[in-house]
Amino acid sequence: MSVRQIPFLDLHLAEEAGEILAALTRVVDSGWFVLGPEVDAFETEFAELSGIAHAIGTGNGTDAIAIALRALDIGPGDEVITAAMSATYTALAIAMVGARPVFADIDSERLTLSPAAAEAAITSRTRAILPVHLYGQPADMPAFAALASKHRLALVEDCCQAHLATCAGRPVGAFSSAAAFSFYPTKNLGALGDGGAIVTGDPSLAARMKRIRNGGQTDRYRHQEIGVNSRLDELQAAVLRVRLPRLRGRTEQRRLLAAAYRQRLAGSPIVVPIEKDPGHVYHLFPVRTARRSALQAHLRSAGIETLVHYPIAISRQPAFAAIHPADCPNAERAADEVLSLPLHPGLPLSDVDAVAEAVQSFAPHSGKEQVS
Repeated sequence: MSVRQIPFLDLHLAEEAGEILAALTRVVDSGWFVLGPEVDAFETEFAELSGIAHAIGTGNGTDAIAIALRALDIGPGDEVITAAMSATYTALAIAMVGARPVFADIDSERLTLSPAAAEAAITSRTRAILPVHLYGQPADMPAFAALASKHRLALVEDCCQAHLATCAGRPVGAFSSAAAFSFYPTKNLGALGDGGAIVTGDPSLAARMKRIRNGGQTDRYRHQEIGVNSRLDELQAAVLRVRLPRLRGRTEQRRLLAAAYRQRLAGSPIVVPIEKDPGHVYHLFPVRTARRSALQAHLRSAGIETLVHYPIAISRQPAFAAIHPADCPNAERAADEVLSLPLHPGLPLSDVDAVAEAVQSFAPHSGKEQVS
C-alpha cells in the first residue's frame, strides 16, 4: 500500500491560470517588456497594499536591499549590522555595495535579530542596521527604530519573507528609510521568475532608488550617477498584478493553517517557535528539535516532505570567513535544529492533521522537548 504524499509546496497556477495567461498575452501583444505600464501599475498597487507611499520594482530581492543601501550612500568602509540567521543573500547584498556585514545574534524565541546583540555590535564604522523578518515573523521594529535613532544610524528592513506583515500594528517597511521585498516564486507573493521591490515613504529617496535601478539614468542616455541594471520586467509585473488582490486572503489562510498546527502540535516532542506578534504572515512554519535528521527521516517515511531553512548560520558561511565574524550561538543552534513543515495557502487542513499526527508520533531518543 502506497503512502499518501504531502509535498512541501505546490507552485501550480490552479484557479488563477487563466488570468495569468491573459495577463502574459496582454504584455506580449503590447510589445513593451521593460519598465512599461505594467510595472508602473504594479508599483502603485503594491505601495497601496503595503501601506507605504512609494514602491520601486527591481530584478530581485537581493538587488532591492543593495539598491536601498546604495541610495543611502552606504559603501566601502561602512559596516551594516544584520542577523546571523537568514538566507545568505541578505549579507551578500551588503557586500555588493562594498560594505562589511556585521553579524549579530538572534533572539532565541523570535528567531530574528536581537536588538541587544545589534547594539553591542555597533562601532564607529556602523552606518546601518538591517533586521530580517525571518519566516514571516516581524523583527522587533519599535526597538530597532529607537536604536537607530539613538545611534543616528540608517534602518533598512529585509521584508523578503514578510509581505503584508505588521509589527505592533504598523506595516513592515513603515519603521525604516527603505524596505526590500522579494517575489521569488516561493514567496507569499511570488512571480513566475525573479523579481523584487523596495518601498519607502521618502519621495526623494524613492526617486533616487528608481534612478539607481535603471543605470543611474535621469532620462534616456543621461546617467547622473553610477547605478545598476535591475529592473522588474513587464511580464513578471503582470503576473504579480493578478496575484496581488489575492494576497490578503492567502495571508489569512496561512495564519489559519499556522494556528491549526499550533493547536495540533501542543505537547509534541518538538519545539514550536512562539508567535511574538499577530502580524506574523507565516512564509514558513519552522519547528525545532535537536534530532532534526531523525525527525525529517520519520516524516519522510510518512510521505511528508520537509525542508531546512537554513542549515548554516550566515556567520559560519565560508564566503564570510575572511571578515572573522563573531560567534552567534543562538543562530548557530537554530541552524542545527530548525525544520520547516509544509505550509501554503493551498494546503488542506487534512494535511495539517496528517503532518501533526506524524510529528506527535516521533519519539526522540533524548525524550520530549518542551514546546515553547
